[in-house]
Amino acid sequence: MAVPELSSAELSSAELFSVELFTGGGGLALAMHRAGFAHLLVNELERRACETLLANTSAGRAHSRTATRADGRADGRAAGWPLVPGDVRAVDFAELAGRVDVVAGGVPCQPWSLGGAHRGWEDPRNLWPELFRCVRETRPRAVLAENVRGLLRPSFQPYYSYILRELALPFERRVEGEDWRDHDRRLAKSLDRDRADPAERYDVWCLPVNAADYGVPQIRQRVFVVAFRRDLGLTDWHPPTPTHAESALLADQASGEYWERHGVPFAPRTHTQRAAPRPPLRIGAQCKAPRMDTPLAAWRTVRDAIADLPEPLGDRVEHPGWLHHYGWPGARVYRGHTPNELDRPAKTVKAGVHGVPGGESVLRRDDGSVRYLTVREVARIMTFPDDWWLAGPRGEQMRQLGNAVPIALGEAMAAAVRTALSA
Repeated sequence: MAVPELSSAELSSAELFSVELFTGGGGLALAMHRAGFAHLLVNELERRACETLLANTSAGRAHSRTATRADGRADGRAAGWPLVPGDVRAVDFAELAGRVDVVAGGVPCQPWSLGGAHRGWEDPRNLWPELFRCVRETRPRAVLAENVRGLLRPSFQPYYSYILRELALPFERRVEGEDWRDHDRRLAKSLDRDRADPAERYDVWCLPVNAADYGVPQIRQRVFVVAFRRDLGLTDWHPPTPTHAESALLADQASGEYWERHGVPFAPRTHTQRAAPRPPLRIGAQCKAPRMDTPLAAWRTVRDAIADLPEPLGDRVEHPGWLHHYGWPGARVYRGHTPNELDRPAKTVKAGVHGVPGGESVLRRDDGSVRYLTVREVARIMTFPDDWWLAGPRGEQMRQLGNAVPIALGEAMAAAVRTALSA
């Protein structure tokens, strides 16, 4: 497939350029855009997601297809992304060699997620090899990839370690017919010898994160992989430090400030503390623990995210002045299907390919009644802007949100990469 060109205005205004793979509904792509990267190429396979990207990134987007906020907020628009729709396996990236600063993408998670069939490396949706191909063809200065925590499960850990080693040495390719385990052994030996050309060697970080720690009103455990080309001399790079904490939320609620801010009766509550986050893993050298120089803000809750949204009018009735804000019938609670609580971060937003059995899309109101979250509310929980239009019926809209990278989390990671590359 041909690579589209950026406009002269975009080329002159941008300092750093990216290629976005597995773009979906645009979460990580918008995060990269906000962090100051200009996309040279944006690739996506799914038809509805492509419609979403085109609707939000085409210059002069038709407002007749949307219902933007009454206050005119339009900070989600990102005109001019060069979309290449279709299978990533058919995209030739060679034309971009030497022009790409970062290759980024949320690699499809179904082979590794609890909602998938757990087929791992045998799953045809395992598209890590295509990311490595893009790296070989474009030789970017950095790589930023996101995936589910399922890759860290003991059953997948050997293959994930192989993924990290292959990213460290992407030009030491797997030969035809070679088992990945044999390739992994070759990579491990090469890394031990450490004789690779610095221009073809990457230093790799594996970063397990919780989105709530970066201002996302949602408990979302994910893994980011960040890699810098060795010849850049960025071996002492540190990942972005968390900006929010559960302890700060509990303190805010215990003091009464949280309840006063929202105009609800003071109601101190107790919650089970979460496990401490895993430290970042480093491939190739020791990574120093980041310093915590400033106090952390409180975790954001569902109430924080949606407090200014009006209550949905009714089932399938769009609220005037708000986009994708309509009620949906049938919400209920039963064993194993419990709702989100207003005063905690939301449960992990899921794509719902096989249904959403845990109640992740259900909300408990203050009076104890329950209803489904609207698409707009879920988009808020994923930190999408209010004018980001999503293509398709409700199920397709929710799928795009569930598969996305929360923008606030993606922007924190992208900004840390940009800072390193701009130093």
